[in-house]
Amino acid sequence: MGMNSHIMPSDQKPEQALSAHTPMMQQYLGLKSQHPHILLFYRMGDFYELFYDDAKKAAALLDISLTKRGQSAGEPIPMAGVPYHAVEGYLARLVQLGESVAICEQVGDPATSKGPVERKVVRIVTPGTVTDEALLNERQDNLLCAISHSRQCYGLAQLDLSSGRFLLNQVTHLDDLAALLQRLNPAELLYPEDFNQSTITSGKGARRRPVWEFDLASAERTLCQQFGTRDLRSFGVSEAPVALMAAGCLMQYVNDTQRAQLPHIRSIALERPEDYIVLDAATRRNLELTSTLSGQTDNTLAAVLDRCQTAMGSRLLKRWIHAPLRDHARLNQRYDAVSELTDDYEVLQPHLKLIGDIERVIARIALRSARPRDFARLRQALMALPELQQQLQLARSSLLLQHARDSKPLPELLALLTRAIVESPPALIRDGGVIATGYNAELDEWRNLATGATDYLQTLELRERERTGIHSLKVGFNKIHGFYIETGRSADNKVPADYVRRQTLKNNERYIIPELKEYEDKVLGSQSKALALEKRLYEELFELVSPALAALQQLATALAELDVLASFAEVAIVQHYCRPQLSEHTGINIEAGRHPVVEHVLKEPFIANPLHLHQQRRMLIITGPNMGGKSTYMRQTALITLMAAIGSFVPAKAAIIGPIDRIFTRIGASDDLASGRSTFMVEMTETATILHHATAHSLVLMDEIGRGTSTYDGLSLAWACADHLANRIHALTLFATHYFELTQLPALLPGVVNVHLDAVEHDDSIVFMHHVQEGAASKSFGLQVAQLAGVPKQVISQAKQKLLQLEQQAPASLPPVAYAAQRLATSPQQLPLLAPEHPIIRQLKQLQPDELTARQALEILYKLKQELDAEH
Repeated sequence: MGMNSHIMPSDQKPEQALSAHTPMMQQYLGLKSQHPHILLFYRMGDFYELFYDDAKKAAALLDISLTKRGQSAGEPIPMAGVPYHAVEGYLARLVQLGESVAICEQVGDPATSKGPVERKVVRIVTPGTVTDEALLNERQDNLLCAISHSRQCYGLAQLDLSSGRFLLNQVTHLDDLAALLQRLNPAELLYPEDFNQSTITSGKGARRRPVWEFDLASAERTLCQQFGTRDLRSFGVSEAPVALMAAGCLMQYVNDTQRAQLPHIRSIALERPEDYIVLDAATRRNLELTSTLSGQTDNTLAAVLDRCQTAMGSRLLKRWIHAPLRDHARLNQRYDAVSELTDDYEVLQPHLKLIGDIERVIARIALRSARPRDFARLRQALMALPELQQQLQLARSSLLLQHARDSKPLPELLALLTRAIVESPPALIRDGGVIATGYNAELDEWRNLATGATDYLQTLELRERERTGIHSLKVGFNKIHGFYIETGRSADNKVPADYVRRQTLKNNERYIIPELKEYEDKVLGSQSKALALEKRLYEELFELVSPALAALQQLATALAELDVLASFAEVAIVQHYCRPQLSEHTGINIEAGRHPVVEHVLKEPFIANPLHLHQQRRMLIITGPNMGGKSTYMRQTALITLMAAIGSFVPAKAAIIGPIDRIFTRIGASDDLASGRSTFMVEMTETATILHHATAHSLVLMDEIGRGTSTYDGLSLAWACADHLANRIHALTLFATHYFELTQLPALLPGVVNVHLDAVEHDDSIVFMHHVQEGAASKSFGLQVAQLAGVPKQVISQAKQKLLQLEQQAPASLPPVAYAAQRLATSPQQLPLLAPEHPIIRQLKQLQPDELTARQALEILYKLKQELDAEH
C-alpha cells in the first residue's frame, strides 16, 4: 500500500504498526488495505474523508484543500474531504480522469457502537462501471472492455453496464485490436499483466489484472453462473475462446465492483468481422465520423444524422456509424422503414421524446440504484406507448412491424408504478414522500398520525389560551426541542403549575406539559416508522419490477432503433437524400453526390459531382489545384458508401453501391512525436496497412502519397502504390496526387482513368469550380494558390521566373519530376522499386526448400550468386 511509508516504520511488523494508531485510523487502514490502488471515500458525518496519499492525490485532482487531522502513530495525518451531498460532482470529475473510488459508508448504529461505528465499502465507482446519471454523458456509450491474448490471437470483451449489452470480438492482428479499441473508446480497459503493448494500454482507465483472472475454465463458470445456463453453446461464442477469457475477467470485475445482482446482463454475443465493413483507426479519424480531428463533436457525420429524440437513439446511431453492415437484406429492411417513415416521422417523434432514455433507467432499476424519478420516467414512457402503438400498427415494412411487436404496452407494470409512486417524486428516498397515498394502508396510517398534528396543535392552543388567559400563547415545534408552548415574559404570573419550563429565550419562555410530551412521542415515532416503512416498500418495488426486465430491455432496444430510423427519415426529407440501391456487382456509381457535412455547413449551394467505379474503371487518378475540392470529393464518396451501409439515405441524386468489405482513407497526416514517428512515417504506416489488407472489394482513398520525402522517392512510391492497387489488388481506388506525371498511368494500366477538379484562371487570379471532369488537369495552379494564401508578391514573382526558366529547358535537362516521370513511363525497369519481378525472385518462389538436400541448396545458392554478379 503506497501510503504505508507515512505511518509504518520498515522495522515494524504490520500488526505492530497498526496497533500504534487510533481505533478510527485502524479501521480506516484495514479498509484501505483491501483497496490499495484506488481512492477510498471514508464517510465521517456529513463528509467523505480521504487520508494520507489518497488525500494528497485527491487534493491535486479535485483542487480541494489538503489539511491535517490530529495525530496517529505520532505523526500528523494528511486529510482532504468532500461534502456528502455534493459527492456526485466530485465522482464525475474523478471518473472522467480515469480514477476509481471505493465508497465507504457507516453501516453500524452510533447509539449501540462501542468505539468507531462499523463501516464497509458498499460500492466501487470505476470509469467503466458507472451507471449514475450524473456521471455519464447521456449521448455516448460508456464501455468497460477487457482484452486477452494467446498465440498471436487477441480477444476483446465489451460491456455497457448501463444497458446490459455484452459483446465479444476475436481478431488475429494487433492492428485489428487497436482499431476495435479506437472504435469503442472504452472508459476503462482491463488487460493481463503479461500483455506488453504500451500503445494499447497507455491510455487513462487502463487496469492491469493478474493473469489467473483470464483462465478459460473460470471464465466459462462465471458466465454460466451469470446467465443461469449449464454451458455457453446457445450463445454461439464457443469459437472465440480467447475472447471468452477476457469476458470472464470482465464479469468478475463487475461483480467485485458492483456488489449486487446484475439481472439485466442476460446474454453474450460474438461480433463477426465478416458481418461488418472494416474501418481502421486512420479511416475513422480521417472521415470524422463522430469526432473531428480536433476532438469536437460538431461538424461530424453523427452530428448531421442525429435528429434522435432520445439519448439512447443517439448512442445507437453512433454504434451503427462505427459498424456499417455488409448484409444487403438487413440494409434493405432499414431502407424500407426509412422510406415509410418519411411521411410519419413528425407524428412519431413527440411520442419518442416522451419515452426518453429508458435504456439506462432500466439498468439502474436492475442494479437497484434507481432513484424515485427513474421510476417516474419509466412510468411516463409506459404511458406514451399506447399512442405510439397506434401509429406502428399501420406500418407496412417488416422492420417497423417487428418494432411494433417488441414495444407493446405493459399495462400491469404501468398500473403498479402509478399506484406506487407519487406524481412528482423527490430526487431521493432519504426523506420520504415517494410512495403514493393509497399504496399501503399501514404507511397511510403512520402518515396520518404524523400529519394530523396540525389540527391537534390548533385545538390545544385555543384550549390553553382559554384556560390560562394568556392571549399571546402559541403552540409550536422545532427539530431540536420538539413541541412546546410559548408565552411572553410578561405572562409569567399566569403560567399554570403543570407547565414545565423547556427553553428560555430573550423575551419568551417555552414550556411542555405531559399531554403535549405524550403526543410528541407519538408523532415523532410515527414519522420515523413511516419513513422506515416507506424505504422498505421502495426496496420491494425493485423486486416487483424485476420480472419485467427482459420485456423492458426488448422495449428499449426496439424504441432506440425506431428513433434512429425516424431520424434518418427526417434528415432524408430535410437534406434531400435519396434511397441507395445495393448491387451484387463490384462498383460504386453515384449521380450528383454531395458531402453530407460540408453541405450542411456551407451557406452557398454545394457543387454536386458524379462518381463511377466498376470492374473496368477501378482507379481514378484525381488531379487539380489545392483547395479545388479533391479531398472533399474523396471523402464524400466514402461517407456516401458508409451511410448506405448503416441504413441511411444518402446525399445524391442516385447511388448504386456494390459489395464493400473495407474502407481505407489515407488523407493527410501529422507527426506522432510521442511514438517517435514523423509525418512521413505515419503516412507510410497507414499506406502499408492499406497495401497489406485491401482486397478487390475494398474502397481505398489515397491523397498525396509520397509528399513527405524527396521528389524521386515520393514520385516512385506514389507510382508503385498506384500500380499495386490497380494491377495486383484491383481495389476500387480514388488516388489524388500533385505528381502530374502519374496521369500517364491510364495509358499503361487497364482500369485506371484520369479525372480532375477544374479551375478557371484569369490573369493572376484563380476561381475554383469544384466540378469533376474527365481527363487530367492542365496544370497545378500552385503559384496562384500561394498568392491567395498571402505569400509575398516578390516571392511569387521570383517563383514565376524560375518556373518559366524550367519550362523552357531542353529535354536533356528536364526538371527532376518530369525527368523521373519520363524514366517511369519509358523504362520503369530502371527503377528497382517499380521493376517487374526479377528472374531470381521468380526462381526463389518456385523452390521447395524442404525437398532439397543440403548439397542441392548450396549449388542453387552458388548459381544465383553468379547470376547476380553477371548483372553487375
